[in-house]
Amino acid sequence: MAPTPAPATNAIDRYFKITERGSSVSREIRGGLATFFTMAYIVVLNPLIIGTQQDGTGQFLGGGDIGQAMLMVAAGTALIAGLLSILMGAVANYPLAMAAGLGLNAFVAFGIAKLPDMTWADAMGLVVLEGIVILVLVLTGFRKAVLRAVPAQLKIAISVGIGLFIAVIGLVDAGFVRKSAGGPLGELGVGGFLAGWPLLVFVIGLFVIITLYTRGVKGAILYGIIGTTILALVVEGIAQIGPRVGPDGQVANPTGWGLNVPAFPDSIVSTPDFGLLGQFNLLGSFSKIGIISAMLLVFTLMLADFFDTMGTMVAVGAEGGLLDEEGNPPNSQRILVVDSLGAIAGGAGSVSSNTAYIESATGVGEGARTGLSAIVTGVLFLFATFLAPLVAVVPYEAATPALVLVGFLMMQQVKEIDWDDLEIAIPAFLTIILMPFTYSITAGIGAGFVTYVLLKVARGKIGQIHPLMWIVAILFVLYFGIDPIKDVLGVS
Repeated sequence: MAPTPAPATNAIDRYFKITERGSSVSREIRGGLATFFTMAYIVVLNPLIIGTQQDGTGQFLGGGDIGQAMLMVAAGTALIAGLLSILMGAVANYPLAMAAGLGLNAFVAFGIAKLPDMTWADAMGLVVLEGIVILVLVLTGFRKAVLRAVPAQLKIAISVGIGLFIAVIGLVDAGFVRKSAGGPLGELGVGGFLAGWPLLVFVIGLFVIITLYTRGVKGAILYGIIGTTILALVVEGIAQIGPRVGPDGQVANPTGWGLNVPAFPDSIVSTPDFGLLGQFNLLGSFSKIGIISAMLLVFTLMLADFFDTMGTMVAVGAEGGLLDEEGNPPNSQRILVVDSLGAIAGGAGSVSSNTAYIESATGVGEGARTGLSAIVTGVLFLFATFLAPLVAVVPYEAATPALVLVGFLMMQQVKEIDWDDLEIAIPAFLTIILMPFTYSITAGIGAGFVTYVLLKVARGKIGQIHPLMWIVAILFVLYFGIDPIKDVLGVS
């Protein structure tokens, strides 16, 4: 017979069921701290992914320059992550922290915002719309139908493809892989060689992060970014290398720093600029790219966001022994509601969809079992809003090693795909390789979905195709063939 839990000692204990779940306030605080330090890297990485990119009209987020955009994204990223993590802890009482989703932000930056005539406000409007759709699915129970529609291994392929895409972005932004003039798709470094101190800093940073991670150091990504940035500051202070790109936007110094030239800021603390809050246009994309394309983008965002959350909350619950006999976490409906609000809040704050973080398992490993730990993590994120100037110190070479490691972590799921089953292996393969090769997450997902349906039809297994997969595949065919279809119909 299991021992009877000790009675709760105070209101906080009773509300969060701390004693009932075999935890303590000190363990919850320690778990919240551990979770924060393992996911605080997003305050640096999110600005690097969406703050450094121009939309389809050539504008940075907020309409200013790249520096201003990065500072605003950093402050907004920390604010939204803080508020949502506190909400998750208070409402769902689950040790699950939230922040802007890696992969989702890359999709928004490279797969949506860069479309012709699209603005950042239009792109963020689609994120808000996706969040509303997910919230409706959660509240109506329709999520089960959506989960059943897409084969599990195809969902895994989407995650693996995004991971590979993120790794490629990291290698390219660091200058480790560059476009080749008249040669292959890309080349190593400068002319096939790893030339320049910044690339050496990147290589050292990559090995440091990998080493820390493989040795089980909690916060390996954050510590790696900090350590490599310090190294970059020392190297620039001695060698005075300067930027890779000149004022005209052209490469002036091939062996220079990418993005930021590392230098100590005048101040590491400043009043956060939340000017991006509310800068979204809910339906603006429909007139820019058409209803079908906009619907596909919303559906793609929904797939990446919705399924990732389901896996994350179960994995964290399993780590802490919080699942019931059927493998479900407590308050699962509340968890999903708060998570769907994360997409809405992330889009409304112009920092991309926020989602549950698997790094929360670090806090659970430290003893966290309740929502109090998520509240601790959220409060720390709110404090981080005042540290936005630190983002301008970090060059690509110091931050992008983290993207490579994150890509590896997402890539590990590839072993779950049955490569002997050609009906799933070929669509999965196309999904994975086309994302980095085309720099388009949408292209990879669309190719995988369409190929899956075609192979089922070709092998006489039409009955195995979920009706929703038919609809999505047809939409993707229309998406890929929109230009010739317009020509046939005689429309512009």
